[in-house]
Amino acid sequence: MTTEVRVPTLGESVTEATVATWFKKPGEAVAADEMLCELETDKVTVEVPAPSAGVLADIIAAEGDTVGVDALLATINESGEAAAPAAPAAAAEAPAAAPAGDDSVDVMVPALGESVTEATVSTWFKAVGDTVAQDEMLCELETDKVSVEVPAPAAGVLAEIVAAEGATVDATAKLAVISSSGAAVAAAPAAAPAAAPAASGAKDIKDGPAAEKAMAEAGISRDQVTGTGKDGRATKADVAAAVASAAAPAPAAAPAAAPRGPVSADDAAREERVKMTRLRQTIARRLKDAQNTAAILTTYNEVDMTETMALRKEYKDLFEKKHGVRLGFMSFFTKACSHALKEVPEVNAEIDGTDIVYKNFVHMGIAAGTPQGLVVPVIRDADKMSFAEIEAAIAEKGKRARDGKLSMAEMQGGTFTISNGGVYGSLMSSPILNPPQSGILGMHKIQDRPMVINGEIKIRPMMYLALSYDHRIVDGKGAVTFLVRVKEALEDPRRLLMDL
Repeated sequence: MTTEVRVPTLGESVTEATVATWFKKPGEAVAADEMLCELETDKVTVEVPAPSAGVLADIIAAEGDTVGVDALLATINESGEAAAPAAPAAAAEAPAAAPAGDDSVDVMVPALGESVTEATVSTWFKAVGDTVAQDEMLCELETDKVSVEVPAPAAGVLAEIVAAEGATVDATAKLAVISSSGAAVAAAPAAAPAAAPAASGAKDIKDGPAAEKAMAEAGISRDQVTGTGKDGRATKADVAAAVASAAAPAPAAAPAAAPRGPVSADDAAREERVKMTRLRQTIARRLKDAQNTAAILTTYNEVDMTETMALRKEYKDLFEKKHGVRLGFMSFFTKACSHALKEVPEVNAEIDGTDIVYKNFVHMGIAAGTPQGLVVPVIRDADKMSFAEIEAAIAEKGKRARDGKLSMAEMQGGTFTISNGGVYGSLMSSPILNPPQSGILGMHKIQDRPMVINGEIKIRPMMYLALSYDHRIVDGKGAVTFLVRVKEALEDPRRLLMDL
């Protein structure tokens, strides 16, 4: 019996896609729901799973072909026999794909997310010859935005490591081979450098590049990090945990690079040169792109936090007892911004060529600082969430952001962003846009200040608010109106309950 593999629904207004990558070849066995290929549209990357188990008999649409919705991509022979034309190609591939025997399973680079084409192998947690369980973490990849864990697709023995630590691999590369019979490949040169230290004792174990860079950026030394990886090696998650537990002194200076220009030899000896992580390079590039593209302007206001703080103080214990999550200020600000965005929709819009795309929903980006850099996880449909749901989502995504566990999908699609510099003590700043969004709200430190209330001077907990916006589509009136609505909602939180 032959099953057809067709292009799935691509989304509203998307009528065609390009076949980006095939992960299987004709003649190879496939399991039901196993990813066969990846399609690229002008907006997203779409994975195509196998509709049934069997053998990939024929590929109709090759890599690079443009296909429409419901177009035929391939056929699967459920009887387990490949189509005749595909047999020679499958036979030719067999020797290379099965170095550990017919029971070998390839470990491939997982889906990296939209527009991400390559990654760096940061850490191997297993060595050649180690026994692995299905879904056990084998290695960690580092992309421009997130760290990606690679689990074992099957149980067995790690027979070969194809991509060593530090290697850059593309989205379709093979990382390793697992032998379910327990036989390791005799020669595994790529894995040798990573496996060698294990034989010389734990004191010679070298941490992965990702963990070393995270320690350098956080300013902590190795003895302050408890390694949970293989043979006690530190992972980026271990570094993040160490940073969260206590502040640490700066590590000893590494050998500096050669003196540059007028820098003296004495100064150069006290410098430390650390290569920028892919995440930091991406942050730098995107921030500069935002300045070069958008007409960024910032407007300010201040809010009296008395009523919001009183409401939070009165109900925070009962709130936590009922919902199992702490009541913070972010849910108030998220709610207030969601209401304001409905009244001033251009702040929630984006420019696409010569069109303005208005979003009739709020996917709220919550900027979070991590040891690896700034990331912006997205709370989807925040305008429809309760206070408890917002707090739970922020807490969960914030924890995984600090641990480097966020996926690409969780940081895409935001329509507006909130950045809280107040947690670091910032009194006032001008946040920069997160393209292609047209607005970002900056929160700041709550500070007691003398204010004139009904002709009398009173001490009030005040916060400066800053709205940076793209002046190409947001006028000054709209920006000021937005901030005033946020201010009104926070100074009288009852307005949020009454949808005012």
